[in-house]
Amino acid sequence: MILAAAVAAIIVTMGLALLRAARGPTVFDRILALNMFGTKTVLLIAVIGFVTGRPDFLDLGLVYALINFIGVIAVLRFSKYGTFADQDREEAT
Repeated sequence: MILAAAVAAIIVTMGLALLRAARGPTVFDRILALNMFGTKTVLLIAVIGFVTGRPDFLDLGLVYALINFIGVIAVLRFSKYGTFADQDREEAT
């Protein structure tokens, strides 16, 4: 019963994060909302793994968390510089 309430609360916060991503006033608000959605997805994977008694879901959650982190860093870098290339290395050559 308590775990069902936790899953419902996580899904509600994921919906609110998607709403913020759609209506965010700036690009950084949208990126932050998508990062929060990814974090809540990892939490949901962990809770579902606990409920079903499958601890291997935690491995999937960790992989998803790493992909989420690297993706957010890449999007932030692209939104700031407009490219993924290192500026210092291009000027040196």
